[in-house]
Formats: sequence, structure tokens, C-alpha cells
Amino acid sequence: MLHFPRWKIIAIIASVILSIVVALPNILPADMQRALAPYNLRPVTLGLDLQGGSNVLLEVDRVDLRERLSQQLTSDIRGTLREAKIGYSGLNRFDNGVRVRITKPEDMANAETALRTLLQPLDTGMFGTGAATTLFSLSSGDQQFTFDFSEAGIDARIALAVSQSLRIVENRVNALGTSEPVIQQQGKDRIVVQLPGIQDPDQVKSVIGRTAKLTFQLLCEDQATAPGQNPPPDCRALPQKEDIDSLIAEKKSRGDPTSVPTEAEIEALPNKLWVQTSSRATVDGADLVDARGAFDQQNNPVVSFRFNTKGAERFARLTRDNVGRPFAIILDDVIVSAPRINEPILGGSGQISGNFTVQETNDLSIVLRSGALPAKLTIVEERTVGPSLGSDSIRAGVIAAIIGLIGIMLFIILPYGLFGIFANIALVANLLMLLAIMSFFGFTLTLPGIAGIVLTLGMAIDSNVLVYERIREEWRNGRTPVNAVETGFKEALTTVLDANITTLIAAAVLFGIGSGPVRGFAVTLAVGIFTTMFTAFTLTRLIAALWVKRTKPKEIPL
Repeated sequence: MLHFPRWKIIAIIASVILSIVVALPNILPADMQRALAPYNLRPVTLGLDLQGGSNVLLEVDRVDLRERLSQQLTSDIRGTLREAKIGYSGLNRFDNGVRVRITKPEDMANAETALRTLLQPLDTGMFGTGAATTLFSLSSGDQQFTFDFSEAGIDARIALAVSQSLRIVENRVNALGTSEPVIQQQGKDRIVVQLPGIQDPDQVKSVIGRTAKLTFQLLCEDQATAPGQNPPPDCRALPQKEDIDSLIAEKKSRGDPTSVPTEAEIEALPNKLWVQTSSRATVDGADLVDARGAFDQQNNPVVSFRFNTKGAERFARLTRDNVGRPFAIILDDVIVSAPRINEPILGGSGQISGNFTVQETNDLSIVLRSGALPAKLTIVEERTVGPSLGSDSIRAGVIAAIIGLIGIMLFIILPYGLFGIFANIALVANLLMLLAIMSFFGFTLTLPGIAGIVLTLGMAIDSNVLVYERIREEWRNGRTPVNAVETGFKEALTTVLDANITTLIAAAVLFGIGSGPVRGFAVTLAVGIFTTMFTAFTLTRLIAALWVKRTKPKEIPL
């Protein structure tokens, strides 16, 4: 095991030199780091606890979810009764449900049969193993039916909304390009999002918190001529983006501490447009398959979109049947633009314009590509972790690592002398290789990750101790120095492999079930295991082999 071909010696030394080069940006100033970035030489990516970033806590808006479910239930009741050809009147919503009155008493039995089809059970567990519950209950009396929402049903829908929102928020965050974000559920109806390196919480909120409900709806033929006039039954009044932008600019000019318009201010806006609510006059943005920021012929920022086959067919039919009429492009109940249909749009693609900035088109493209959130998410807490906290953490971690490194070096030199120096050379190379691999592959270093580095150094020395003790034992049993060194490395290999493999399994489990800083610790530990095996059994053995070949010792200094 002490024989090394020339090519292997060159490869080992080249690996150490390459590690030094790749790890070098970690100690260089920022301007030199930027100069080396095109060559894929960059420092280790730091986590939220080290470099700072944004921490946002989102919560499913229970009131908004109830409102959406009420609107959906009202539409379902209307469609079900019309399909069953049952006359009704007084279809209206109240605080906890929807109520409808049947016109003829003799239709009550048929109406109940038809309406009970809307009582679809919800499962509250995983894989259909939970207790089934219904979203609402149905009661009748005095020629009317009442749908009351159940709290268990609302809780089940919130749980479903959280699970769906986790995936959508993750897609949006990944599009921002941040490294190692933390996105996880907190409690029954909250989601925590931690984004290292992003210091602009407003951008984070605009991207991950937007519902992004996009629809294309025809305008009602009879528009209001006087402010405050109520729309017809199958229409609703929505504000226009230009008016909201003007309101925001006005509030900023007055020095208003919050430029976000309230619901009352939006409700009081004039010049609202009436849009049709019928499904025949609507194309849902859920059928979008792509959305990108682009520029129109006048070089204005727009969002270019493309439908799937189903959406393209509906969009083509809507535009073909309504040539010459205006239709509204609506995003989160705000009319972005209201162009006129000059000709059928048959290709399934188009553009959304509305006095956007370039940043707005990019952010809007992200939220449209990732899909609409199933429920509105409200910001209940937002924190920006400053870089000063990260600098303090890095400084404390580096000091701890240096103290640990010095202590380990002294520990190995005192009992093992020259072989302790061999181990220390391999230990420094181990640290450089660990930093080089994490820098090259973009692994994120967290504060627990620094603890993982210190643990790796201790494990590396432990491997050397096992080898050296075996060499000492073979030397005492009468072997020659060359045979003792060779046998020591060979026989200790199995023990060291077993110890490191079990640790690697533990790191894999931590990475699989953990998140954020726990994953950072697991990554550092796993990478450290591989670098330890290389330095302890390849580099240290090479140094020992070169020493034996050169000095031809009569005894071993252990």
C-alpha cells in the first residue's frame, strides 16, 4: 500500500493545489471575487444566518377563503338548479353560507336531490385515511335551502390550500434565483419563507404573496354612466390598474407612511368597469403554460403569454364570437387592460400590457408561470436580517474553527511527533478541499455548517489516530518499520470506513428530513466525510510513504 505510481503522486498533489486555488476566493476582497466569478471561482454561498436576507411569515386568509367558497357555491347552486329546470329566487350569501328560495313548493323534493350533489365530502388525512367531512351542511324549511359552512370543512380546505401553496411558493422562490431557501409549514395555516441574500422584502412580498388569479372576461355592454351605480346581476364592477397606480402615487406624494391602498380606498375609486361573470364570457388564466417578460412594438414592457390546448380553444372561441367588443384582462380583481377584439386570436398566445415597468413584468411572469395560489396569503410577520448579524456570526464561527484546529493539531503532535505533523498537513488539506468543494458546487454554508466543519476536523484526526495506533501495535509486535506502516494503513481501513459510512448515513437522514440550517450541517458533514477519507488514507499515506522511501528508518517515531 506504500507504493505510489508517478501519475498517482502527481494527481494527489494536483488535487491539493487545485483545492487551494478554488478555495482562495474565500479570503480575497470583494472586487477580486467579482473578477474571478466568470471563471467559476467564487466564495462559499452563505445562508440566511450568515449573510442576512428576508424572513416572511404568510398566513392563509380565512375570511377571503370563505368569500371565495361562497362565490363558488353560489355559482354552483345557480347552475345546478338551472340544469334541473327548477325555478328559484332570493339566491344570496350571508356570513356563514348561502341561502336560496325555491319558487314552487312542489319542486322542493327535486331541488333537495339536486342540491345534495353539491355536498362532496372532504378527506382530512393523508392518502384517504382521514375522517371524511363536508365543507357545508344543507338544511331546508319554509320553501328555502340553506348551506352552512362547517368549521371542520373550512379547516380541511385550509390544510389543502397550505399544501398547494407550499409548492407554488417554492416555484416562485426558485425563480428568484436565491440559494437554499427555507419554505415550510408552520402551524395549521402558516408558511414561513426564509430567503438568504435578498434584502428587499417588498420584492419578496410582491412575488410570493400575490394570488395571481388571471382571467380574461368580456365587458358588460351597458356600462355605468354615473359613479356609484350598481352593475347588472351578471356583472361586477372592478377598478383599473391605472387608477390604482395614480392612487399609490398620490399617497406617496402626501408622505403617507404606507402607499398600499386600503380596500375602502379601492372601493371608492371612480371609473370602474363592469365585467361579465358568466363562465361563457370568461377564460381562466389557469390554462396558461408560459409567461415571459417582453417588449411590444413601441418598446414598452409587456407580458407575453401562451395557453395550453384547452385554454387556446376557449380563448379562440371567445375572441371569434365577440369581434369588435372590448374584453378585460383581470389580475387579482384589478383590470390590467381592456383592449378591443379586432380579430380572432387563434394561436393561443397574446400579450398583457398595462404601463408596466421591466421589474413588474418579470415578477408578474414568475407568478403566472407558477400558477395561482388557491387562497390569499397575508403577511403576518416580516423581518430583514442585516449583514452585521451575519458578520458577527461568521467571525465567531471562524474563531471557534481556528481554536478547534489549533487544539486538534496540538493534540495529535504531542503523542505522535513526526506522524502528528503528517496528520496536520493532511488536516489543513482536508479543510481546503472541504471549502473548495462547497465553493465550486454552490453548497450553502450555515452557522451549524461551521459546526460541521469543526466536527469534520475532529473526525479526520480520529481516523489518523486509528491508523497510528495500529502502526504502533504492529511495530511492537516485531514488524519492520516499512511493514508496520503498510500493515497499519491496510488493517485500519475497514474500521475507519465503517465509522465514516455510519456517519454518512446519519448525514443523509438529516438532509432528507431536515431543512434550512439542519440541511446545511448535513451537507458540510457529508462533504467532510469524503474529504477526510481522501486525506487520511491517500494524502497521509503518500506523505508516510515518501518519508519511508527517503529515510529508510530503523524504527518508527511513535
